[in-house]
Amino acid sequence: MADGVLAPVPHGRLTAVDHDVVRKAPLFASLDDETAAALLASMSRQHMERSDVLFHEGDQGDRLYVIGEGKIKLGRTSTDGRENLLAILGPGEMFGELSLFDPGPRTATATAVAETQVLSIGHEQLGEFLSANPRVAQTLLAALARRLRRTNESLADLVFTDVPGRVAKALLDLSDRFGRPVDSGVMVSHDLTQEELAQLVGASRETVNKALADFATRGWLKLEARAVLLLDVERLKRRAR
Repeated sequence: MADGVLAPVPHGRLTAVDHDVVRKAPLFASLDDETAAALLASMSRQHMERSDVLFHEGDQGDRLYVIGEGKIKLGRTSTDGRENLLAILGPGEMFGELSLFDPGPRTATATAVAETQVLSIGHEQLGEFLSANPRVAQTLLAALARRLRRTNESLADLVFTDVPGRVAKALLDLSDRFGRPVDSGVMVSHDLTQEELAQLVGASRETVNKALADFATRGWLKLEARAVLLLDVERLKRRAR
């Protein structure tokens, strides 16, 4: 599939799993089942393969997105080509809402890091929906506030926390959202390359790999292909402080 070219999925009834996952998004938090079902039915669905680009930094923003399944990375690129990952988002998470309240170009590029399905709604249609359901606007603003809080925390980490600490914190955050318990610990299928993981913590790949190797030597984790098995979560929590 060509970069940035998405395969539209025809409108149709969402499966029960899709419905449950998407209802976790702040967009639906205050809605009753009937209203939520009507909103879901009005949303478009798109299928993406890994590396497909949904939109680029600088594009005009005109839609809000909710992830039904898969993962999306939001990143920015510097003038010399370096990339910084702002966030990795998964099922039930929402993005693109900033341009609804502050119309303008996209502030990041959204790229699939795994096979992904996204649902979207245009801002004009969403604006009409918000006028009829003002409580939803409050939940969207609360979601923006939480994102701003996380951004402030990330900036503080870049200043006050060393690279191993940031790596430990990033792994724990990924574990909270994508981890699943297994007999020996928590398996975190993050779908990121080593380079992408380094971009997420704002450090070089070599420095991040050194931190991961040290954690593995200490028996805190085991590295897998685009995944990590966390063996000692408590030690990682202490290192992340």
